[in-house]
Amino acid sequence: MCSACWQKHPGRPFIRGEHLRDQLSDPPTWLGDFVAHVAARHCVARACGFVTGLGRLLKDEHSNSPQALLERSRRPGRSMGSFARALEDFFTLHGLALPTDQAERLAAGRRGRRLEAVPEPLRQAVAAFDSSRMRAQERARRAGTRPRSNHTLETALATMRDLARFLVNERDKRDWALVDVHDIEAFLAILPRGRKRRLTVLRQFFRFAQSQKMVLVDPTRQLVAKEANGFRGRTLALDQQRELFRRWTTDEHVHPHEAVVGMLALLHGASSSEVRMLQINDIDQQAQTVRLGKRPHPVPLDPASWTVLQRCLAHREAWRTDNPHALVTKGTKAGRSPASTAYLSHVLDDCGFPPRMIRSTRLVDLVNTMDPKLVAAAFGMDPQAALIYLADSIDPTREVVLPSDRR
Repeated sequence: MCSACWQKHPGRPFIRGEHLRDQLSDPPTWLGDFVAHVAARHCVARACGFVTGLGRLLKDEHSNSPQALLERSRRPGRSMGSFARALEDFFTLHGLALPTDQAERLAAGRRGRRLEAVPEPLRQAVAAFDSSRMRAQERARRAGTRPRSNHTLETALATMRDLARFLVNERDKRDWALVDVHDIEAFLAILPRGRKRRLTVLRQFFRFAQSQKMVLVDPTRQLVAKEANGFRGRTLALDQQRELFRRWTTDEHVHPHEAVVGMLALLHGASSSEVRMLQINDIDQQAQTVRLGKRPHPVPLDPASWTVLQRCLAHREAWRTDNPHALVTKGTKAGRSPASTAYLSHVLDDCGFPPRMIRSTRLVDLVNTMDPKLVAAAFGMDPQAALIYLADSIDPTREVVLPSDRR
């Protein structure tokens, strides 16, 4: 066998695994299963590299328990490396080790970068505010309640970073005790559409600062959001909806992921998160239904949506993956994690419309033609969330004419 053929031979990882077993005085019982795991999910060269990397860890003087091996395999930095991810997938799948805290490490790094961007005179108070929210998140996790997500904490820090920069650069104030209501109003006027969201964060911070005696007066106490609690987003016109429907059902050059995300949003009001977390077990081939997110009942699919979903599943079969999710990408085919949030946010870029705009079009239509409570029950939403999409106009074709009006 020539070198080129040997490099592509599918038995290379297993031969290397046997050589490794012979070199170890006490080989782990799961070694053969790991070799088979990586050989089925990766190319020959990468699978052999993983076996070689595992051999280096097993031959050192440290513990060879699965959890210890997993921790030592991680690379420093923002990515723990493909070898560590392969070990994590194998150990967690077989119940040999707990998942790593890589997500928490990345979140801590993002929060740290936001804190470093806060001007030095105002940084200590913001850091104390972040520490208190992190403790509250940990208490909520232990109590089994709903803790703040890492994204919420990072967004709050970004708002405080922007406010601190504004106070130092525009107002020449380097102490939180000097901040007054006029400073807050000027800061909120920079992004009028984000006033309500930013004001919520500022109220939380100044309540914390007042409790810690950092400020004497809360400058946000008398401020109001001045924002109507209603839907103000953009929606698609009828001809635009028809154009998208034809694109996703007739154009064979459209990527299957774009088609399935778009069709489920256009006809069934599915969010990107619901499609992202959709698994093969959630699809009923006999009844032609799918389970989306927290919806209480399976969602029956129309023939067009079902055809698009089958095309997506056929694309998934070409990857030859064990990933349980319906949407499998090049980066997730070897593991079991869902597609990234960033991938879903750009999957509809070619059609020219964002997923939220397409989903909002469907929700606005359903809420204004049906009972909002029924829509909320069907979608697993809070009734107040569905009422946001209720327009304040009356359809003249559905207006009830009273007898007194006829006279």
